[in-house]
Amino acid sequence: MKKLIIFISVTLIFVANISAQKELDSLNFKNTQDINFFKTIKNRTLVKKYTTESGNIIKIGDTIVLGAPTSMEMSTKTLSGSYGRTARGGVSKSRSTTKKTYEFIKMGRPAGFGSIMSSLNGDDAAMASNSLKNSIAVVTEIKAYHRGSKKKPLYLVMVLGEVNGRAFGINKYLSVMDTELALESGEVLLKNRKKTRAEAIQELKEAKELLEIDIMTKEEFELLKKELGPIIRAKKS
Repeated sequence: MKKLIIFISVTLIFVANISAQKELDSLNFKNTQDINFFKTIKNRTLVKKYTTESGNIIKIGDTIVLGAPTSMEMSTKTLSGSYGRTARGGVSKSRSTTKKTYEFIKMGRPAGFGSIMSSLNGDDAAMASNSLKNSIAVVTEIKAYHRGSKKKPLYLVMVLGEVNGRAFGINKYLSVMDTELALESGEVLLKNRKKTRAEAIQELKEAKELLEIDIMTKEEFELLKKELGPIIRAKKS
């Protein structure tokens, strides 16, 4: 019976893949929130290039860095004591441990074989652990999904592979289950990303302090001010 369920699940995924062959050369955050646009998009639509809410661009083949995990996972083990060949009642001890895990990055593909087996066993998805912090990964796939029905906005799921082609542990891939939230939380870091207005202001403030104590020259400060000025002014409106 269990083999039959697995077969049916894999078949459904295969059928879903066939029915959602549509591709988009590009997609931006504004599109994902525009009902006139997103109501025409099918789940699992492949996206070749995505422009984030902050204006950064992610393309298939880009490299990204895994930032710090933002969640904690707790597990409890109960150990029973025994003496000789007979277990003595009442001799048990529970031990709880916590570990840092990613909230938006899980091991394996979004609906890969490992995910199916976990669901069949009633287990939660295996989220990536703190051991992957600062790892570099390649964006191998970007797909758009609705947050429910087709009348709901879209969110982007990225599939990541290792740069050198090796597997992430026993998994071959990682899945970023919500790209915008992963970026906002710092769990995913983009290379050559644009500075935010807050970051530009902070950098200019620090530069001004360095100027006041003669660590930075006025010429260097003016060059930095010229570079950061457009970012600060553009984000005002």
